[in-house]
Order: sequence, then C-alpha cells, then structure tokens
Amino acid sequence: MRQPIIAGNWKMNGSRESIKALLDGIKAGMGDVKSAEVAVCVPSIYIADVAEQLKGTDIGFGGQNVSTEEKGAFTGEISTSMLLDFGCKYVLVGHSERRSLYGEDDAVVAAKFAVARKAGLIPVLCIGETLEERENGTTEAVVARQLDAVIDVDGIDAIADCIIAYEPVWAIGTGKTATPQQAQDVHAFIRSKLADKSKDVADKVRIQYGGSMNAGNAAELLSQPDIDGGLIGGASLVAEDFLTICKAAG
Repeated sequence: MRQPIIAGNWKMNGSRESIKALLDGIKAGMGDVKSAEVAVCVPSIYIADVAEQLKGTDIGFGGQNVSTEEKGAFTGEISTSMLLDFGCKYVLVGHSERRSLYGEDDAVVAAKFAVARKAGLIPVLCIGETLEERENGTTEAVVARQLDAVIDVDGIDAIADCIIAYEPVWAIGTGKTATPQQAQDVHAFIRSKLADKSKDVADKVRIQYGGSMNAGNAAELLSQPDIDGGLIGGASLVAEDFLTICKAAG
C-alpha cells in the first residue's frame, strides 16, 4: 500500500510573517491528518525559517530547485549540500515553470534528478504536457519522453524511491481542469510504462497529481487508484485548504 503524499509548492510567494502564520495553521490541524505524508517546498531564502518552525513535527520540507553543480562560480544557484545542510528532504525537479520559463530541457532535468538522488534528497520529478500537446494527442508520447530521459541517465531502479508529479500544464492556472478520469488515465499510463521495465518499481513509486488540486476537487481526484497524492500550488498557501486536501488523502 503506497502512503499518499501531499506536498505544497509555495512557488515565489510568502514573507516571514505570512509563512509563520501559514505553518502555525497547518501544524494546528495536523492531528486530523490520519495517514498522508505532508511536506512543503519553499523558496530557498526561507528554508532556515521553515526548518526551525517545523522542528518536532512530522511535516517534511524541501527546495524548489537545485543545481547540477556542487559548488563554484554559479551565481544564484543552490547545491544539494546546501539543501541538506538545512534539513531538506525533498527537491522539485523539472517543474513546468522551470521547463517553460527557464529553458530546462529533459537533459537538464535528468541531470538534476540524478544529482539530487545521489546526494540523498528525494526528487519530486515533475512531468506533463502542454495544451497544444494534449490537443495534438501526444500526451503519452510527451510523458514517456520525459520519463525516459531520467531512466536513461539514472536507471529504472532510481525511480522507486522518488516521487513523480504529473502536472498537465494546460490545467495549471488556466481555468481549464482535468477530470478525475483524465488524470487517472495518465497516472495509469505512467505506472504501466514503468511496469514495462520493472513491476516492483511501478508498484512502489508514488505518483502525485499536480493540476490545480484544491479543497473542492481533492477527494475525488485522490480516490483514483493510481493517484497517490498531490503537488499543491495556490491551495497550499491557505492553511485550511491545504489541510482539507491532506485530510482527503486519508
């Protein structure tokens, strides 16, 4: 049985004051979260604050980006050792915004995945198609290509202990929404593709849904057999909404 995981992606949002209030609210409601693993991925400048505020709790935390390099003349980058130094457990790799806004292609994402995993971080590998790709009927081809890029570099066994987040780019902040069945269909495809290489890995890996999951649609999405949690954007910035999603996961 795969333990569901709900992870908040705060993106470039928050202040010291708002983050304290948000985490106070989440911590106060965690007693009602029965079985889901809960985490937040935060702007790097706030990782130290978050680490302090989450001491003694079961809430994990991580970074939103990581460099392929360990140190050196890479202004503005953050290394695996820096994330680990502050207690990070997770790091996002390949988020659609990193791919589309900052030009991170499949090769860069695969390199980041490998570096993060080998350092002891749990990569949250984000994959998904654009609206144009969905309308052209290439969803499965795109998702397969993004997965293969990582497997070709790091091997199928490397996937087992990571987390995959399927995020249909067309359903993020666009007003368009994927139905639970549409989401389930792609999750099932991802798992079947992995099973072609290793059934054990396919059965073990957790696949989150990252297409604008919110307090209103979480329960139905999370009831799907291959959806093992959510990567939550806007709703993770409101304690009550985030907790509703966490509780819906079990």
